[in-house]
Amino acid sequence: MQALASVEGGYDLLAPKFDHTPFRTPDGVLDATAGALRPLGPFGRGLDVCCGTGAGMRVLRSLCQGRITGVDFSTGMLTQARRAHPDANWVRADVRALPFAGAFGLAVSFGALGHFLPAERPALFAGVYRALRPGGLFAFPVGAPQPVTSGWYWALLGFDLAMRVRNAVWRPPFVMYYRTCPLHAVRGDLTASGFTVTTLPLTALGRREDGSPRYRLVLARRASTP
Repeated sequence: MQALASVEGGYDLLAPKFDHTPFRTPDGVLDATAGALRPLGPFGRGLDVCCGTGAGMRVLRSLCQGRITGVDFSTGMLTQARRAHPDANWVRADVRALPFAGAFGLAVSFGALGHFLPAERPALFAGVYRALRPGGLFAFPVGAPQPVTSGWYWALLGFDLAMRVRNAVWRPPFVMYYRTCPLHAVRGDLTASGFTVTTLPLTALGRREDGSPRYRLVLARRASTP
């Protein structure tokens, strides 16, 4: 039922079980992100974009001195998030049209980019840019591409191909792809939205055989002045 539903409907169905699945962002990734961001803070208000059941609150609560907010369009996921984090603010909205302006010093997102087609990323990033205060920061981790010799390379390729076939023959579509958001493309879309983009290696999450980091943290900074 989840596989044949829309993105919103599928996550509504999955929500009660989501934190017990491999799709929930691991605490190690959350803690590595928080550790890399801590020297750049402190931050005021914080926003988790596509917050799901609220795992990102672990990061925002440790870094932000002001109110922390999660935004998602799945009612089911937000219901679980409210139960787990009743002290946070929760907003149901389509993140391609975020209802915020100049409100946050830090925005984060975890594992959500695959839910947006490349043509949708500019609207997402433009909305995050508007939601940040001047000088505000948008941060999210990205994994290094898998080498073609890796079993994960072929597993992710197979998943994306299966999703493309599913979406070609079944409606509503379920948008979830692992190979549509390479770092160079994401960096270009962020830059086009007005951000200044850098990355930090998340060395706490290990290195690949060639010595490069397994994960990087993308840091997209809104300009300090209009």
